[in-house]
Amino acid sequence: MVFRNETQLLKTNGIDVITFEKYNDNITKNANGITSALNTIWSKDTYNELKAIIQKEKPDIAHFHNIWYLLSPSAFYACKEEGIPVVQTLHNFRLFCANGLLLRRGQVCEECVGKLPWKAIVYGCYRNSRFYSMPVALTEGIHRIKGTWENKVDAYIALTEFGRNKFIEHGLPPDKITVKPNFILNSHQSHSLLEGKPAFTNENYIVFLGRLSNEKGVITLINAFKILKDTVNKNTMLKIVGDGPLKTQIEDMMKTDGISDVELTGRKTHSECMEILGKARFMVIPSIWYETFPLTALESFSCGKAVIASRLGALAEIVQDQKTGLLFEPGNPEDLALKMKWMIENEDACIEMGRNARKEFESKYTAEKNFEMLMGIYDRVVRRWEDGKVGGWM
Repeated sequence: MVFRNETQLLKTNGIDVITFEKYNDNITKNANGITSALNTIWSKDTYNELKAIIQKEKPDIAHFHNIWYLLSPSAFYACKEEGIPVVQTLHNFRLFCANGLLLRRGQVCEECVGKLPWKAIVYGCYRNSRFYSMPVALTEGIHRIKGTWENKVDAYIALTEFGRNKFIEHGLPPDKITVKPNFILNSHQSHSLLEGKPAFTNENYIVFLGRLSNEKGVITLINAFKILKDTVNKNTMLKIVGDGPLKTQIEDMMKTDGISDVELTGRKTHSECMEILGKARFMVIPSIWYETFPLTALESFSCGKAVIASRLGALAEIVQDQKTGLLFEPGNPEDLALKMKWMIENEDACIEMGRNARKEFESKYTAEKNFEMLMGIYDRVVRRWEDGKVGGWM
């Protein structure tokens, strides 16, 4: 039971897949807040529905990507009681952080790592509300005490070594966590650059792809670009592709500070995004939170583009400094401006980093490589389960 890219990946390789999905949008449409809170801790509906599906379809393994909030940890119990091994991909830090970002007031926050998350209620970490934070924190705490995370999940998939280490620090069993990165599908939905080779040429602009929100560091990027424009002679542009809650603030900043040569494109289709990226000088990922594994980095690598990224968390692992891009001090516009200036003034080196990035993509992040890794994880889990062994499976 998987979804997103992995569903298509498995189906393409002849694996039968059953999907089970619920949408959090329904929370606001249905019952009162108390009912929704209780369902976050334990959803009886999910428990019963999953057991019925398992009894009918008899799958070999269950793979979860997100149990928050409508599925709830009751999904794990339903699978285990029906004799189905469970795999969980860790896309964020929700198991011990109410907002999943390890971010509070614009700063990295690790106060709940390795502890019961009662401070999340005090700080109102989810939706800036103590009321909404309470059921999330209770779910995390109750199921940690109950042993759900340790005993009802057979294997965890972390997207990077950084993420794996952070979950181990919180208390997940090290022998249950393996690293499998994100990947890009080779499909009709992917850009043509995935099928051929990049041209390794560019037009005179820098690109940011992503949500216009605080944790993505887009304000740092705007301030850095303003500094950059005062220090370089070339008529370089910045294209910001995406939408989000900071859009109006960014527009106001540009007017107030007289920042020119910035284009807010708004949302674009995936194909349009890749077209813009394919012609850019390089990409900037200025996040101020612990990104787990941004697909934009892979997309940049696939297009043969270097990446300037925050020296923070998994980004410092994905982007090899001075090989596939450059790293800068997170939240520091002066340092980011220096790195962008260097890239612009050293075009040959920038293109060479892009070539290295493409090689990195081909060696680590293709669908073929990922399928091998995923099936290896499934095989180990199923073998352990069938052998009736308890504990690690690495």
